[in-house]
Amino acid sequence: MTGGGSGIGQSICVRFAREGARVAFLEVDPEKAADTVKIIQDQGGRVESFICDVANHEQVKKIMAGVADKFGRIDILVNNAGIAHIGNLEKTTEADFERVSSVNIKGVYNCMHGAIGYMVEQGGGVILNLASVVSKLGIEDRFAYSMSKGAVLTMTLSVARDYIGKNIRCNCICPGRVHTPFVDGYIRQNYPGKEEEMFQKLGAFQPIGRMGKPDEIASLALFLCSDEASFITGSAYDIDGGSTLLR
Repeated sequence: MTGGGSGIGQSICVRFAREGARVAFLEVDPEKAADTVKIIQDQGGRVESFICDVANHEQVKKIMAGVADKFGRIDILVNNAGIAHIGNLEKTTEADFERVSSVNIKGVYNCMHGAIGYMVEQGGGVILNLASVVSKLGIEDRFAYSMSKGAVLTMTLSVARDYIGKNIRCNCICPGRVHTPFVDGYIRQNYPGKEEEMFQKLGAFQPIGRMGKPDEIASLALFLCSDEASFITGSAYDIDGGSTLLR
């Protein structure tokens, strides 16, 4: 699991641990990592955190090897870590483009590359990637972010096709806007004094009339990584309050 320190990633870690999984997660922020560890341990779950920049190939490779050695296997990989960027093509600098690509694309590649060999060797596994509704829809001022999540979708399809004969399933989730601490921080920073108005506007983008909840994403993640979803691979699941269907 990557990006397990807050928001959707934290919810997925907590939910999986609650269901009996032994959770290992990567997180770049030590304080956020400690928060998730405490939540899970307080609930009696099993968890270990690893401070890691998913954009660093060698660092990810070393941590994956350590997880496989300590746990004996890697059954599930959830690629959740990602960063956002707001801006159209003209407002996306080369530095912006490379920063988003390094985490949202290369980070997913690094983690899949680091885990796939262990899954092949042990005879199977599950990979779940967090893509986005912007993988399928054009949304204003999301050029770099949309590019990166489109790549996550197509990487998912490629891995699913290449490893279907190795008993490895690979799917992705395409969330709409989800109410996380990032959203709250974005509103505070960019719309001081208009927080409630913008919160309602962001929620209204989804035809269902609100933003999603991290726990709702975690529930879908749990299903797709479970044996109950053993017939599902190469699929991109929308969980977006009707955004794709009704646009």
